[in-house]
Amino acid sequence: MSTVLRPEAAPPGADPMLPRVARVRRRRRDGPQVWTLEIEDEEAAAGGFVPGQFNMLTVFGVGEVSISLSGDPAAPDHLVHTIRDVGAVSSALSRLRPGAALGLRGPFGAGWPMEEAAGRDVVVVAGGLGLAPLRPALYRLLAERERYGKIVLLYGTRSPEEILFRREIEAWRRRLDIDIEVTVDHAVGDWRGHVGVVTTLVPRAAFDPLHAIALVCGPEVMMRFAIAALRDAGLEDEAIYLSMERNMKCAVGFCGHCQFGPVFVCKDGPVFRHDRVRSLLALKEI
Repeated sequence: MSTVLRPEAAPPGADPMLPRVARVRRRRRDGPQVWTLEIEDEEAAAGGFVPGQFNMLTVFGVGEVSISLSGDPAAPDHLVHTIRDVGAVSSALSRLRPGAALGLRGPFGAGWPMEEAAGRDVVVVAGGLGLAPLRPALYRLLAERERYGKIVLLYGTRSPEEILFRREIEAWRRRLDIDIEVTVDHAVGDWRGHVGVVTTLVPRAAFDPLHAIALVCGPEVMMRFAIAALRDAGLEDEAIYLSMERNMKCAVGFCGHCQFGPVFVCKDGPVFRHDRVRSLLALKEI
């Protein structure tokens, strides 16, 4: 007679390498091959998370993958992760239905510099799925609007149908206290907005480069060009922060899978100030 082994929840304060059992609360399609899961986890609700952090999500019997948190840090009772269906684990995650169990470790990593941004203009530059890791920072910026100067969101995707969180973007536009510009690489259908890469929006954005901070997330090639455009606009390297993506396995700087020169993306990042990784970004093979 065979014995069926079932996962057991990790107690609070347990080994960070040991997943605890969480459950899918809601599942929503947010674009072609993009799904957003809301996950219930009692331990996370007690501890909260910092905008820019990530969790390690496990589909039992398939594997584990790092996914950035994309929800509101003021509502830690449910964790939100936006996932692109591109591999075995992410595909299995995107198919999970409400009530399904999954493993969860985290949150891990260094987040966006919300305190350093206080009193300054904030320029958020997102490419494609890179808007998801930036969304918690936008929630925080708008919830504490009086603490910041101008807030600018520059967002680019390949096509109009790939725009994430479309209803939310429109709701933010109606606030009138955030400047939002969206561009697409290829206009189709009735699109009447900007056409071109997101970096073309930087010179048009209204912010004071001497008193601004930039948060950048997207494909690495897009971030390289975004950093160049921000520097051309007058921002110093010390005022530009980016979220790096690497193949993270342990999430605690032990295994070395995510080593990026002398730093570990999982432990020292994923958010880095540009001057800290500038020389490494110039090396395309890293």
